[in-house]
Amino acid sequence: MHKEFDDDLNTKTIEISDNIIDNALRYFTSRDIGWVYPAKSYAVAILYARWLEDIFGEDFYEALDDPELLYNNDPYFVPYSRDRDTYNTIIVNMPEDLSGGMVPDIRRYFEEEFLLNVE
Repeated sequence: MHKEFDDDLNTKTIEISDNIIDNALRYFTSRDIGWVYPAKSYAVAILYARWLEDIFGEDFYEALDDPELLYNNDPYFVPYSRDRDTYNTIIVNMPEDLSGGMVPDIRRYFEEEFLLNVE
């Protein structure tokens, strides 16, 4: 059975902004940021790589550099090796507490995609 995800870009109004770092950092603290790309891709990739490391023991930077980290579902995703400076700036400035902003929603998508909460 094919499951529809409510984060399908084809159903969203997205905003394109060159202010990647500031907007990516807002995903960790703000609930009202919306769909701002490519910043959202950077934030999601960092979180996915972190959770892959925490849950499955994957190397964070190898996961972040995997071109298929976001399953080719995100046309704005850039692997780590293609934009290290931007990723590194986001990583060193993101909050330690990753329970705010859009993080819970992103975590829910992650868990759905990896079938971690299957009943």
